[in-house]
Amino acid sequence: MTARPVGASDEGTGISRRAVLLGGLAGLGAMALSACGGESDSAGSSDAAESAGTVTTGADGVQEVTLLVRDDYIFLPDAFEVGTGRVRLTLTSEAESLTHNIRFTPGAGPATIEEEIPILGPGGSETIEFAVDQPGDYQYECSFHVALGQIGTMTVRES
Repeated sequence: MTARPVGASDEGTGISRRAVLLGGLAGLGAMALSACGGESDSAGSSDAAESAGTVTTGADGVQEVTLLVRDDYIFLPDAFEVGTGRVRLTLTSEAESLTHNIRFTPGAGPATIEEEIPILGPGGSETIEFAVDQPGDYQYECSFHVALGQIGTMTVRES
């Protein structure tokens, strides 16, 4: 057996080993990338997710916002903005197994907001209403998962 330089072609084929190797690697790479795409998760494109965080004003003049939770440790959205006045906040769960809650982190805002949703099971929805008179950032959290980073910020602007 004689040694051949790298890239030398096999007898009679005209194809080098390097070309075969590179072609095979390119094919494997294409297969791996195509496996990452595909159909999106139906829970990821829910109507609730599309409207989450949108602040509207109810017929009674109260600002309304919905936050969404799932089987993870984030709020959707993790930030929203309202004006001073009354706020109606709804927490909706699209989770299948995790229980969540929401409260405004004590001492983490310009004023205390006592209202909270102490427990929200999978698939549930609860609403609280409160007044905010002092502009600034108010941190909210899921106290069950705060150590995992499930926090958000409500910014209140002067209206």
